[in-house]
Parts: sequence; C-alpha cells; structure tokens
Amino acid sequence: MSATKQTQPSAAAGDDFSLKAILPPLLAIIVGMIMVILDSTVVNNAIPKLVDYFDTDLKTIQWTVTGYTLALSAVIPLAGWMTDRFGAKRIFLITIALFTIGSVLCGIAQTPEQLILFRVIQGLGGGMMAPIGMAMVFKLAPPERRGSIMGMLGIPMLMAPAFGPVLSGWLVDSVSWHWIFIINLPIGIIAMILGAKYLPKADRQAAPHLDVIGMCLAPIAFSMLAYGVSEGGTSWSQTSTITGLAVGGIALLLFIFVELRQKQPLLELRVFRSSDFTRGIILTWVVQLALFGAMLIVPLYLQGVMGYSALETGWILMPQAICSGIGMPISGRLFDKIGARPLAFGGLTVISVALFILSGISVDTSLWVIIPCICIMGLGMGFAMMPLNTHVLNSAPRALVSRVTPLTTAAQQVIVSFAAAGLTGYLTSQIASHAASAGADANPLSAVVAGYGDTFFLSACIVTTGVALSLLLRKPKRQEVGGTAGGEQPDPAMMAGH
Repeated sequence: MSATKQTQPSAAAGDDFSLKAILPPLLAIIVGMIMVILDSTVVNNAIPKLVDYFDTDLKTIQWTVTGYTLALSAVIPLAGWMTDRFGAKRIFLITIALFTIGSVLCGIAQTPEQLILFRVIQGLGGGMMAPIGMAMVFKLAPPERRGSIMGMLGIPMLMAPAFGPVLSGWLVDSVSWHWIFIINLPIGIIAMILGAKYLPKADRQAAPHLDVIGMCLAPIAFSMLAYGVSEGGTSWSQTSTITGLAVGGIALLLFIFVELRQKQPLLELRVFRSSDFTRGIILTWVVQLALFGAMLIVPLYLQGVMGYSALETGWILMPQAICSGIGMPISGRLFDKIGARPLAFGGLTVISVALFILSGISVDTSLWVIIPCICIMGLGMGFAMMPLNTHVLNSAPRALVSRVTPLTTAAQQVIVSFAAAGLTGYLTSQIASHAASAGADANPLSAVVAGYGDTFFLSACIVTTGVALSLLLRKPKRQEVGGTAGGEQPDPAMMAGH
C-alpha cells in the first residue's frame, strides 16, 4: 500500500512536489466543501420566504435549520472510522452524492415536513465532507508546504459565508427559493466528476475495529449538545434547552470514558496528551466562539438597526470575504516559515481592535465606520484561522489525522451553535436592560444600539483572551511517522506529551 501511495502527490513526494500535481485533487475537495458551506448560509436568508410559501409558522420552518444541524453533528464523529474502513475517496464521493440528492429533494418539497426530512438527508451527507476533506488535503501536502496548501483550502471556507447571503438574496428575490437547493445539482455533479478522476484512493485499512458503543454515544452527544445550545438562543430555562444539554452532556461524559478505554476509539481523545495540540485546540475554540458570534451579530445589526435588506447586507459584507481571501494564502506561506504563533497573535490583535471600535457604535455611526472594521476583521481571520487549524493537525500524529479532523469539526459545530445562541441571548438581555434603565421617554433605538455595543465588547474581550493564549503556542515537536498506510503507529513521544 505504501508503494501505491508514493505515486500520488503527498507528503512523501518530497522535493518532487509541485502545485500542479496537487491542484486537481485540491479543486475536487474545495468544490465539494464550498457546496456545503454555501448551503449552510443561504437557507437562513430564505426562511421568511419559506414561511410564506408553505403558509406555516416560523417555529416549524426553523426545524429545516435545526434538523440539518442535528444530522450534521450526528455523522461528523463517524467520518474517521468510515474513511479507515472504506477509504476517504469512496466516502467523500458518497457524501457528495447524498448531499446533492438531498438538495434536489429539498428543491421539490411540497410540504414543510418533506422539506425538514430532506434537509436531514442533506445534513447526513454534508456532515462528513469537511473533516474528510481537511484530512485528505493535510495528507496530500508535504510538511514544508502544508501551511500554503491548507491556506488555499481556507479561502472558500471563509469566503463562502459572505457570498451565501448575496447568492441567496438574489435567488429568493429574483428567481425562486427552490433554486437555493437545486443549484447544488450542477455543483455536486462537477464535484463528483473531479473527485472520481483526481482524488487518491490508496488510504483504507484492511479491517479497523468498530467502536460500537462510541458510534452510538457520539451522535447522541454532539447532536443533543448542538440542539440544546441552539434552543438556548430562545431561552436557557425552557425544557428543550435543559433536556438537550443534559442528555448531550451525560452522553459526552460516557463517550469520553468509553473512548479512553478503547484501543481503537471512534475519536482519538488521547491526542489531548499532546500539550501542543491541547493549546492549539483550546485557542481555536476561543476564537471560534467570538468570531462566529460576531459574524452573526454584524448582519443582524445591518438589517435590524440600519434597515438594509438581506441582499444589501450580503454586498456590504463582501469586503470582509475579500480581505479574508487576501489574508489566507499569505498566512499559509508565512506559516511554513514562522509557524502559527506570530500569525495568530497578529490576526487576533487586529480582530480585537476592530471589535473594540464596533463596541462604541451609536445611532449616528456611519456605514463607513463599520465597513473598515469588518474588513480588518476579515483580514485578521484570514491570518489567524487556518494557521491555527493547521497547527492543530500538525500537533497530532500523522496516523491519527483522519480521527482528529472529525473531533475538531464536531467540537466546532457545538462551539458555533453555542456562540450563536449565547451571544444572541446576551444581545437580547442587554437590549432589555438598557430599555428598562432608559425609561419610557427614551429613544428605543438607543437601547437596541447600546445592546449591540455591549455584545461587540464581549466578543472583543473573548478575542483578547485569545491574543494572550496565542503567546503559549509553539512549533510542535513532532516527528513524521514513517509511511502513510492506515496501520501506522502514532509517535509515542507525541502521545505522551512533551
């Protein structure tokens, strides 16, 4: 198997590596991943139209998002075992096909119940695409070029959320809501063709152990935690929130206990014994908590306070995506030379500055103050996020990468849900607090703006914590494990910590 691998563009290629060799498989992975990322953003914009079309209530249509998120969270932990058992290429192509089929079914749904069911099918396909794609790209790139290649992968991951609202707004307003789903059909076909032709396939194990208990507990833990924190955006004291968090929390504790006792666990939690991995993943969680929450709050402010439409908001946020796209490849090249610490420190510093400026917004604040701030945030994200993600994968033994990417992706899904629910809840409470203290004669818009300012300030403080934590990063002291076949063993020094 190792002989087969040496013929592919991978880390084993050494000095013979060329960007031209890796570009086709990289393009196949990017097309598949960008389809899923775009879909996660375009549907949110179409919810009001779906409520009107199906003549139902918001709570029912909201399940098109919740059901998708639960399915996404449930299958992410299975990605590592599935790729070890059947091969990354085969599973990646199956997930693209399942997601594409689910998209077409969503586009022809006749009832809200059908749409919810088909969104679940979409989620089952889309959940494994990101961890499998990241693991494949990581293995394709040689160590000395890993930052540059992962930086290229990060461009669509940061730009797609900004293009999503623009695309969705145009399709919903000018064409039909059906096309926000049907448009995935040609994209999915292209991704299937590219993947079938260019993705490497010699990466499956003979017969990996099936962690049955972990396979049952992981979907319950991550999906219920995601559900609990998403419901917390409405109220943290309601039964659904408490039930989701309780069931998810108990399942997670049982899952951790079981996985640490397994010789071949579903998710390799022992990787946390690496101090470099633990520092990197904690910092990544802190950054995601603040950034993804802020990315939600800014569009809410533009539409709810400044009165812009969804399409106009998408265009206003476009410079943020462009700045992220500029920063990402630059940070990738710099990562290969100087590591993650200076990039994370610099990127998070400028993000915190932008958020502190936004925390001082008032009723009279101009759009031309907000746009430079979101551009700075985009540039900071481009410099910080992918170097941190690459640092985390570099800190894990190479043999465990296929098990580490589902772990980081599943955790990110919960963190993002928590960020959205937590900051939205904090925003609501701060607006109510300012309205109560201002009195009945005050301008109600002032209380709303003050609430947004407080929320930006909280995000800035969280990012500032990340700035301090970034100083603890160091270049991982790891050795490349000989060979790349599925049966290779982790570096004992790595697993024991440094």
